[in-house]
Amino acid sequence: MFKTERVGRPGRAGACTTLLAAMIFTTSAHALAPEHESRRLMLATEQAVKDANWSEAGKYLNQLQKMDVEKPDAYQYYRGRVMFESGLLNEARAALEAYVKRSGSEGQYYKKSLELITRIEQTRRQQADHPDASGSGKPVAVIEPAGKKPVQRLEELYLVDSPVKALTLHLNSLLDLDGWRKNPRVIVAGSKPDIGYQVSTEPGVINLQQSRRDLEGADQFRLTTQAIKVYGVNPEVDWNCVAGDQACWIYDPRDDSRLMRLAPAPDRAAEVARTLGRLIKALQAPPSSTK
Repeated sequence: MFKTERVGRPGRAGACTTLLAAMIFTTSAHALAPEHESRRLMLATEQAVKDANWSEAGKYLNQLQKMDVEKPDAYQYYRGRVMFESGLLNEARAALEAYVKRSGSEGQYYKKSLELITRIEQTRRQQADHPDASGSGKPVAVIEPAGKKPVQRLEELYLVDSPVKALTLHLNSLLDLDGWRKNPRVIVAGSKPDIGYQVSTEPGVINLQQSRRDLEGADQFRLTTQAIKVYGVNPEVDWNCVAGDQACWIYDPRDDSRLMRLAPAPDRAAEVARTLGRLIKALQAPPSSTK
């Protein structure tokens, strides 16, 4: 026999608690698990690209970038597509090369990625031959050093909320593409450069990590890191390309010594130097001005 209890009408506090619990339950019930949400965003990206809606595709990719989940191989391919359509050629090539490295020749978009990398090279040559075609007289992928709008564009691209975060991601994207190779004419798809760099930041400090091939032809690398304290440092970073070295050099703004050895590509070296200078300046700014 069931026992029946009479329950009085809940008071206002009880009703609010019940309503809040219902809202939480409803929200939880409709939230997708990360693996399903990432798949949903990839499907939305694919459709947006199919519709040539590049702005919408970028929003989905940036949402996916924020998620702490294993990204599917196609993520880098679609990111490369969207960046290419946005005129961000350096970032587009870095993303496409990352896709080729990860998926290999068996990847679904392997051939399309290689074709798009070729289109990027063709676009660069066209811009070099006809500098006025872009309207500004400079390659469209170059982010100008002055003004507020370019930094905001980087924040939107990488879906972050501060200039320091955006510039760090942008600088690493450039460095991924601009590593130095002893034999730049023979590049195996997915191979690491002989010398490469990555940066990370903490308040007032840029940590520069160098990856250098340890032995001739060996796939072993030695990692070294140095901390660059930015306070009192001139944010105007110098660079130069030396034909005899088959390299471009980024100079240390603290003492003008050689800091980074990059591929012999003057336009990319210039952008690395500008972005590093902007990152130094952003770290020197008061916290309130860097969000």
